[in-house]
Amino acid sequence: MEKNTDLDIFLIATPGLEAPLCAEVQAHGFAGAKAVRGGVTCRGSWSEVWRANLTLRGANKVLVRLGSFPAVHLAQLDKRARKFPWGAFLRSDIPVKVEATSRKSRIYHAGAARQRIERAISETLGAPISSEAGLRVLLRIEKDICTLSVDSSGELLHKRGHKEAIAKAPMRETMAAMFLRECGFTGEEPVLDPMCGSGTFVIEAAEIALGLQPGRSRSFAFEDLAGFDRDQWQSMRESDTKKENVLTFCGSDRNAGAVEAAIANADRAQVSHVTCFQPRSVSDIKPPEGPEGLVIVNPPYGARIGDEKRLRSVYGALGKALMSRFQGWRVGIVTSSASLARSTRLPLLAPGPVVDHGGTKIRLYKTDPLG
Repeated sequence: MEKNTDLDIFLIATPGLEAPLCAEVQAHGFAGAKAVRGGVTCRGSWSEVWRANLTLRGANKVLVRLGSFPAVHLAQLDKRARKFPWGAFLRSDIPVKVEATSRKSRIYHAGAARQRIERAISETLGAPISSEAGLRVLLRIEKDICTLSVDSSGELLHKRGHKEAIAKAPMRETMAAMFLRECGFTGEEPVLDPMCGSGTFVIEAAEIALGLQPGRSRSFAFEDLAGFDRDQWQSMRESDTKKENVLTFCGSDRNAGAVEAAIANADRAQVSHVTCFQPRSVSDIKPPEGPEGLVIVNPPYGARIGDEKRLRSVYGALGKALMSRFQGWRVGIVTSSASLARSTRLPLLAPGPVVDHGGTKIRLYKTDPLG
């Protein structure tokens, strides 16, 4: 793997969260970051690919473009795939899974195209092909141009490696991080989540405040690519980004099981010294000691648990508690229903873009500091 090759890197975003991901990528100093539909493109060497996996909180995957060529029929694809320098990227002893898609192209049969790539890899390089492999090569044929990429991440990046206990309908870590960013959170203020579930918002906020790398505890598919430099990677992982922090990040939930799960998850993420979780109903929440900050909450939506009418009173109770006790705090509410958001009676600003949360369309509703 050349250290300085200028690669096309594509960071997959949750649909609707391309803009905050682009802001994060720019803040981390990746070259040429640009938001496009479905993600963010940037450029860099292989070590930048590693750094993206290790440090970015909002990306779901980091794909790397290996090359492209035109092909209008399968024989041409076959010939070009056999000339492709697979050995520059893949190892002959590591199994590979190939996936293919085709749009607006004369090669319209994605399955047949996939088989040609599989054969080219196994016959020219000798690498085993397996549908169970952790390393994925992606072929995209669009308007007769074949583009080959590798998924450098492996498992989705929201799997930070700390969470065993999950409450129902969880917010993914990658989404939570981007909603925190959209609320202007930088790690310099306390955060409270009054319906914390398994603790995702609170733990993510604590990690940001402590300067912990999101990918610090897990492995990645790029570790199985040709020329991977384990020593260089190890020193990147160990480079100290930790920050001093005197704030506490709090979560509460009326479900005692969720609170226990959150405590266990915070412990595994090594943030239990700056987090606190307690069983508490929404109408009993109080601001913690210290400065004002951000209340962020992902309450149940009608689509998920129970009907909207019953939920209105929950949102109403939340709004009432916030208005009466949280002067000076900002609020962020993630929900699928504008009328539920309005039933908090909070002074909401215009909502954020529609975000796809596992098929449910949700939006972020924010306030300025409460008066």
